[in-house]
Amino acid sequence: MKLDILVFGAHPDDAELGAGATIAKEVSKGKKVGIVDLTRGELGTRGSAEIRDTEAAASAKILGISARENMEFADGFFVNDKEHQLEIIKMIRLYRPEIVLCNAVYDRHIDHGKGSKLVSDACFLSGLVKIDTKMDGDDEWQEAWRPKVVYHYIQWKNLKPDFVVDVSGFIDTKIAAIKAYGSQFYDPNSDEPETPISSKNFIDSVIYRARDLGRLVGVEYAEGFTVERFAAVDSLSDLI
Repeated sequence: MKLDILVFGAHPDDAELGAGATIAKEVSKGKKVGIVDLTRGELGTRGSAEIRDTEAAASAKILGISARENMEFADGFFVNDKEHQLEIIKMIRLYRPEIVLCNAVYDRHIDHGKGSKLVSDACFLSGLVKIDTKMDGDDEWQEAWRPKVVYHYIQWKNLKPDFVVDVSGFIDTKIAAIKAYGSQFYDPNSDEPETPISSKNFIDSVIYRARDLGRLVGVEYAEGFTVERFAAVDSLSDLI
């Protein structure tokens, strides 16, 4: 299945936190969107890998995405090497996205920066015809494919976006998708240990960041992204 947009996250819930409203908006416009989680988040203080598998599936239904995969890389310990790059290349060539979204280039959690660079490098390598890949169990070699653009969403740190997407009308879907991860986020009845993302303030911060980015561009809510190379438009009228 060819997708329009493929979103990578180091952990289940990264995609939702960084780009959940953008994903929901693109799906509403008829775009086919998929998510690839690099790890199962097994080192997380709260919950378990099995719980997060279930939560990720529930979140995918809320967002209405077409596919969700988990690479099952080692949480905290995956690296940007040939072995991991080839696995990401297989996903890119399988889904052939025009646009790839991935982790913040620099962030509090070490996996976010690592995941960002791993995916970005794999997107380039995926376009090289002399790199041979096959999906497990398939006899046919995959065709080379390079996404047109790679954009990085913003996570814990308040990075300055290179552009923002108007997501007014989709913030409720984003929050519902985030709250599908009940083991990870604010729950006044939970007896799990407190973490930096389990407070009510954290959930509130997701909303007020989107509201503030929206304020800066004259809309209700927005999500920000950074780029590694210039973002291009056909004409000045494409900018609002």
